[in-house]
Amino acid sequence: MTELLEVIMLVCFGMSWPINAYRNFKAKSAKGMSLAFIMLIIFGYVAGICAKIITGNFTYVLAVYLINLAIVGVNLAIYFRNKGFDRKNRKVM
Repeated sequence: MTELLEVIMLVCFGMSWPINAYRNFKAKSAKGMSLAFIMLIIFGYVAGICAKIITGNFTYVLAVYLINLAIVGVNLAIYFRNKGFDRKNRKVM
């Protein structure tokens, strides 16, 4: 039961990341994005993954952690892409 509740928490939290990635991708600007926040979320997911590995608890919960980490990784890539757009747009003005 605890694993099911953990997955529900991860899915609910993780559903916001694809929406966020899409919105930021379309915006082509890093304004409103925070590198520190993204890195903090990545650190949290890595800690959760490490906890599963250390305890040897290789269940579907670990897969959800990895999926969420991958999606946040996409957000990180979009952040740097958008920072490049911001730098280019500053030079044009």
